[in-house]
Amino acid sequence: MARSRKDAWLRDEIILALDLYRREGRNPSRESVQGLSDLLRSMPIEPEADPRFRNPTGVEMKVFNLVAIDPEAETEGMSRGGRGDQEVFVEFGDDTARLHATADAIRANLATLEPSELQVEDEVVQEDASEGRVLTRTHRLRERNRTLVERKKAAVLASQGKLACEACGFDFAAVYGERGEGFIECHHTVPLRDLQPGSRTRLDDLALPCSNCHRMVHRRSPWLSVEQLRASLG
Repeated sequence: MARSRKDAWLRDEIILALDLYRREGRNPSRESVQGLSDLLRSMPIEPEADPRFRNPTGVEMKVFNLVAIDPEAETEGMSRGGRGDQEVFVEFGDDTARLHATADAIRANLATLEPSELQVEDEVVQEDASEGRVLTRTHRLRERNRTLVERKKAAVLASQGKLACEACGFDFAAVYGERGEGFIECHHTVPLRDLQPGSRTRLDDLALPCSNCHRMVHRRSPWLSVEQLRASLG
């Protein structure tokens, strides 16, 4: 997640700022502002320690940006911020339950992810989920758990006798013969806002798409479910 201070706020950060605004309004408590500042500074974003990076004043300014976007705000904010602020507000501003759940999940998972896990480039994910990079990486780690993936494939083979894509029906073994036997990708289906550290991933939480369909699920934000992708194929 390393980048320069000059870059715009990450989506994760804006979600957390909007969560603070929705919980406490345009003038959140000093303790809450300091707490969010400390949390944002703990994220492995800035390669060098800069005392001004995501300081309490910066957090307050971001809240004022969100106030300016809010058509129901009783007072004006500072400015309307950037494109990311607008996008997050449109998606989460009127769904406080989803907003709070997503923010809680970001905070919880951030505490358990290693910096290296947040910085690794994903071979499958084309775009981070709308819930932000922290939960995108948590999702990625769960669907790459080798033990779970092998258990899922074994269960499907035992019940269906083949590993066919759950979206388009493609069967690697049928097309590629011995080379394709046992090959298929795995997708974690639990909504990202429900991902909590230590929660158990069940085999029913995993789907088996082919490589193409898995990429299409993750192609743009918001991501599609396997069922939505299947329906789009007619």
